Amino acid sequence: MKVLVVGANGQIGRHFVKMLADSEDHIPKAMIRKEEQISFFNSLGVESILTSLEGSVEEIAEAMKDCEAVVFTAGSGGGTGADKTLLIDLDGAAKTIEAAEQTGTERFLMISAINADKRDMWKEDMAHYYVAKHHADNILRASGLTYTIIRPGLLTNEPGTGKVLATENLDSGEIPREDVARVLLHSLENEHVYNKTFEIVSGEDDIADALNRL
Repeated sequence: MKVLVVGANGQIGRHFVKMLADSEDHIPKAMIRKEEQISFFNSLGVESILTSLEGSVEEIAEAMKDCEAVVFTAGSGGGTGADKTLLIDLDGAAKTIEAAEQTGTERFLMISAINADKRDMWKEDMAHYYVAKHHADNILRASGLTYTIIRPGLLTNEPGTGKVLATENLDSGEIPREDVARVLLHSLENEHVYNKTFEIVSGEDDIADALNRL
């Protein structure tokens, strides 16, 4: 399966692209926004394409036209303001979903955030981030695409363990970015998580077992 990774140069995105490149079943295509990012993906032997989430739906559709799945890991990052969060995390996601509909790219996975559906748990200084994730999730669920929405807890840069807790309702917890990427890999063709939204944190279960129990 050829997979367009949106946000490929982010921390989760890089882990995920490497895993796809190392797999025997999938071919990654990295969607990036800066020329200086190309060399990293060239070093992995991975195709990349320069496309901005602030560009048009048609430009994003052009990037994915030869792909069978889209994985949206993009985010504006903690150092940007609310305006950029809405442009990337919300409108960028919405445009990517629309592009997938236009191109018939039916499989769509997206990284969201724990508690994205619980307004009473949103911290005031992070409200814009949760607003973006909340509405992007709803747009994807209403799209008709075969979706999987993954809501990780607090992200860390610790080495992954391959052990998680996955459920439809968690309030807190943390998880290494490497394990989030592993969950994406295990979810790509796992029909058990098609059209599901779930939350993940570090736990005791092997990823495959955790997903199959959802």
